[in-house]
Amino acid sequence: MRKLGLIAGGGALPVELAAHCESAGRPFAVMRLRSFADPALDRYPGIEVGLGEFGKIFKALKAEGCDVVCFAGTVHRPDFAAILPDLRGVTVIPALIKAARQGDDALLRRVLAEFEKEGFAIEGAHEVVGELTLPPGTLGAHAPRAQDLPDIERALLVAREIGKLDVGQGAVVCEGLVLAVEAQEGTDAMLRRVFELPEAIRGTADRRRGVLAKTPKPIQDTKVDLPTIGVATLQRAARAGLAGVVGEAGHLLVIDREAVIACADDLGLFVLGVEPRGTT
Repeated sequence: MRKLGLIAGGGALPVELAAHCESAGRPFAVMRLRSFADPALDRYPGIEVGLGEFGKIFKALKAEGCDVVCFAGTVHRPDFAAILPDLRGVTVIPALIKAARQGDDALLRRVLAEFEKEGFAIEGAHEVVGELTLPPGTLGAHAPRAQDLPDIERALLVAREIGKLDVGQGAVVCEGLVLAVEAQEGTDAMLRRVFELPEAIRGTADRRRGVLAKTPKPIQDTKVDLPTIGVATLQRAARAGLAGVVGEAGHLLVIDREAVIACADDLGLFVLGVEPRGTT
């Protein structure tokens, strides 16, 4: 079994991946990104590293015997001027700055290329935990109503279109009206904006309307930065009056699936997995 190096940003996903590796008996070490990684990861083997410390990361991964790495968790685009790189980082940062001007996807590809240059294979979070992605069909007790179907189709279309431009991965549509698209602020902030809109154009707890769609960017490597939902996503979607959440089966990570199902059932929201575009 290949030893995994988990490059851990913020949020619950890296914690879930570490717990899975531990329970499955898979050897792993965690590279905890400073100011991002959850303190719950401190108990696992590994070290804390800064964003510009490429040499330190590579040295630690090799010392641990890791030959495959997984990138997981939230990392906001840094202020490159504030990064304190090590010697290897000094050689990498200029290329990262250049790539960042082309968008987040280009930046991620440049980071992956550095790890691959060092001989590390890249493994997606959905490959580490096979049951982590959204399955086809309805997840939970609630299914979309007939009136939800046009919003599902339009929200998916909008999410895919903004993905082509490397803008974001999510969109909210209510009765054909695009209420919000996700950019650098992220899904949670987008849903807060929807909640602040007039109730005349969005749903409410008494009359749920509208859909959140999350899809991967068509230009991205699906081994990193797949869209993610968790309990907090559903809670914010419910607060915004939405009827449900939709994503591409196999291309949307569901954090703590059983808790997500229970939350959706309790709130009366549907969670739907559709076949990825271009498949039958």
